[in-house]
Amino acid sequence: MSKALKELLKILELETIEQGYYRGQSQDLGFKALFGGHVMGQAVSAALKTVPEDRHIHSLHSYFLRPGDAQHPVLYEVENIRDGKSISTRRIKAVQHGKTIFFMTASFQHEVEGFDHQDIMPKMPEPLSLPSYEDYIKKHQKLIPEPIREKFLAEKPIDMRCVEEYDWIKPAAMPGKSHTWMKTNGALPNNNAVHSAVLAYASDFHFLSTSLFPHGASHWHPNFQIATIDHAMWFHRPIKFDEWVLYAVDTPSASSGRGLVRGQLYSESGELLASTIQEGVIRQR
Repeated sequence: MSKALKELLKILELETIEQGYYRGQSQDLGFKALFGGHVMGQAVSAALKTVPEDRHIHSLHSYFLRPGDAQHPVLYEVENIRDGKSISTRRIKAVQHGKTIFFMTASFQHEVEGFDHQDIMPKMPEPLSLPSYEDYIKKHQKLIPEPIREKFLAEKPIDMRCVEEYDWIKPAAMPGKSHTWMKTNGALPNNNAVHSAVLAYASDFHFLSTSLFPHGASHWHPNFQIATIDHAMWFHRPIKFDEWVLYAVDTPSASSGRGLVRGQLYSESGELLASTIQEGVIRQR
């Protein structure tokens, strides 16, 4: 297990203050504000501490209300909305400096038998045939501003390999679709809760930025604002996120300074593991 992955798992563990109240440590990835996936992963971890072990997360709906401070801890308050015969519902509030920065409603269910169908995974190059995200960053490191270069070059907990090579330095318009192979940089514990929380964390990578493809825009450019408004996720099948997962993303719409993206996460064998939808601000200031 890589040092970066160990650090991520420690971040997702959370400190229990009392029942329903948890503290999570922050991490500065060089985005100025706290990474959205960081808050989602911790919120999922907090909620999972309050549900029976046989109930696994199957959906989450979240709103990002204020930018998170990457230099200060986050307080999570979990409210038990309902425990039914098979489904549990939790509402999670994230607070920093006395203000709510994030809300999530999450639902959990124990395994049941039922109908089963899914979309077919698109055919893509094998992950190891593609350059890593680290390779891309090293290639362009001289163009990354000095204050954040070290953070961008640091070891990552998630190995990401993009099928489409979008030039963030000198972008040109291209179809609004992206495909990224991803997995953890090392083995994870055999625990569905851990895999789900880490997948929620990673689902915010290479997502909203896909809505920039049709416009030849780049969030690396000065005075460009890109920020998540809301993020929804559905967990369809058991996840092994220390094995390769394909994140297939498209962008059906952009309007009024907002972009919409949809994602499907497939195992390497073609199982549809999860689906995502996100809307966010995309505009030149």
